[in-house]
Amino acid sequence: MKLNPTKQKLLRGETAFGYSAKLGSPVAAELLSHCGVDFVMLDGQHGSWGSDSIIQGLAAICAGAATPFARVLSNQFHLIGQLLDAGALGLVIPMVDTVEQARAAASACRYPPVGGRSFGWGRAFAYGEDYPDWSNDQLFVTVQIESAQAVENAEAILAVPGVDGCVVGPQDLALSLGFHPREIPKRDEHRRALEHVVQACRNTGKIPGIDVGAPDTATQRAALGFRCILMGSDTRFMLNSAVAGLRKTQG
Repeated sequence: MKLNPTKQKLLRGETAFGYSAKLGSPVAAELLSHCGVDFVMLDGQHGSWGSDSIIQGLAAICAGAATPFARVLSNQFHLIGQLLDAGALGLVIPMVDTVEQARAAASACRYPPVGGRSFGWGRAFAYGEDYPDWSNDQLFVTVQIESAQAVENAEAILAVPGVDGCVVGPQDLALSLGFHPREIPKRDEHRRALEHVVQACRNTGKIPGIDVGAPDTATQRAALGFRCILMGSDTRFMLNSAVAGLRKTQG
């Protein structure tokens, strides 16, 4: 049996921090896994991963200490199954606005009788022959709350059995609320929406998560009650460091 250390940490009431891997580079994903974060999420929605490279990326994360997470392209049964069969132990499912969508996501992630996942697996054989015996319990399934509708339905969505928590997409949420993401710091309605999601998680006993985009806001969101926090990506780190280095040469 393999324990999911990030899920176990969150169930103990602790906060887990992770990075996104968007470049489509297994080497970059492996390096992130060695830096000390709890999990690395391969971004299959907005990243540059293909069907083969994402399998290599999951294997690369396993070479380090981080838990392999992945964000699926969309809430579709076969896409979710492919990532799980490849060995993702945490799954982020985007744009879940309704209870029905949450139920579909949860069912696709777990084997019967709990869910409707197709029995079989590929690279997940690396975890051992007993993989199907423990995967239902150890898999960490999060749905993304990214719209005003999802915020309104948050408690009902999170009450769905098999949904372990959520990851708020603050930028898409801002657009759904009617303003540009750059206005987030001065918009009270955005703050209230985040507080509503955190409270919905408390009411249902689920894990509140958020993608903050950069490490400098991670502690602020943790103070608000979020406990599963994505705090930047390989693309952002590389570009920011490159720009900062060039500026030093220009006085």
